[in-house]
Amino acid sequence: MSMDITVTELKSLIPNAKIIDIRDNYQFNLGSIPTSINIPMNFLLTNPSTYLNKDDTYYIYCEHGSRSKAASNQLTKQGYKVINVLGGFSEYKLK
Repeated sequence: MSMDITVTELKSLIPNAKIIDIRDNYQFNLGSIPTSINIPMNFLLTNPSTYLNKDDTYYIYCEHGSRSKAASNQLTKQGYKVINVLGGFSEYKLK
């Protein structure tokens, strides 16, 4: 099972954290957490080794946190260090 982080905790890590937005491109283009990169969930989960290094830690978010939690759990089982951002981008916009 993957770990979680709050948006408030994540904000203290910007700009040094590797943050991945797994939403679709059009959602990312409407707004995102600063310094995050967009890798849609289906691309990331289909071939994670293309995008991730097992030595690095990544913070993953979606719109509300449910898809990123599922993705984080799957990637953790494959040996990647990923942390789910609770509440996703919608929570970030409120803070």
